[in-house]
Amino acid sequence: MNVQLVDPWDPIRSLERYGKHVLTSVEFTVTNLCNMRCEHCAVGDALVQKEGPRIPLETVLKRLDEVERLETISVTGGEPSYDAGALRDYIVPLLQYARRRGVRTQINTNLTLDYERYATIAPYIDVFHISYNYMGHEDFHRIGFANAERRVGLETAKKMHDRMVDNARRLADAGAFVSAESMINYRTHERIADIHRRIVEMGCRRHEVHPMYPSAFASSLPVLPIGDLRAAVERLLDARDRSVWMLFGTLPFFACSEEEADRALIRRLADEPNVTVRGDPDGRNRLNVNTFTGDVTVTDFSDVPPVGNVANDRLDELFERWTSHPLQRQVSCYCPAAGCCGPNLLVADMYYKNVDFRKRRAIL
Repeated sequence: MNVQLVDPWDPIRSLERYGKHVLTSVEFTVTNLCNMRCEHCAVGDALVQKEGPRIPLETVLKRLDEVERLETISVTGGEPSYDAGALRDYIVPLLQYARRRGVRTQINTNLTLDYERYATIAPYIDVFHISYNYMGHEDFHRIGFANAERRVGLETAKKMHDRMVDNARRLADAGAFVSAESMINYRTHERIADIHRRIVEMGCRRHEVHPMYPSAFASSLPVLPIGDLRAAVERLLDARDRSVWMLFGTLPFFACSEEEADRALIRRLADEPNVTVRGDPDGRNRLNVNTFTGDVTVTDFSDVPPVGNVANDRLDELFERWTSHPLQRQVSCYCPAAGCCGPNLLVADMYYKNVDFRKRRAIL
């Protein structure tokens, strides 16, 4: 196990420390504005052209003060840097609060706007998280604007792509931790090693890789067979730059699998230097707060209604409420021998229908 690579967003850390899942991470949806309309975006149906007021920042900070074991916060959207006023007056104070409290921070951004926006928040950001699933300009144009209502020209897309790459390099050169996420899907699974090389050239310190599970706005995208997913991970492990941290998440491979190929891959991932596998934080150690409505949700499970609202509820209490939800109990398993807390609902529904992971044991 790569213990030197600390990943405070991984729910296995708090599960092992406290003996149960507890709330250590809060994610904030701070905007529904975005200058892109990506094919794979799971929140594409929430994106708007104009948005209303946010709940008072004081309410947000009060609720964070009440979270007993808070370790990380994430800021997401939309594109959080799109509205310069909100960036200055809402997001920066939220990040400054986290810095004062010693809480790790991540911003999910496409880095396609002017560099100054990102330089402004860099002192308060532990992880600049971007998505990169492209083999160049045409790929970026095709994928990044697949769901745009108005046609976006190739030249415009080229400029945005190049600005993203340049911003990533400049931030990395200035000492920022830039982490690029790629999704293994029907477009990328055979090209994932080439995408990795591009990410390394951008100066990213970490490459995150997640299989894509079609959900919500992206629910119509093709499902990749599990064998193709396994082959893509093997291909990437063979070709990767071993000096760069590789973080895999939401993998559908488990030590309790009856498939030897799955167990062999799990063993390889554990033995590879600079490689970690993250359990899914959503609903395990993290909740999402919508800063417009105040609604609190378990983000990956789009069919689950809000579990409460920050106007009335403490976040720790809402998390406890979620732990007794029938859907949460359905995948609430933990295997100390494998250091695994099982699949999330998307993984279970996609590849393991009618499988009760709570009755399985690791085959070591």
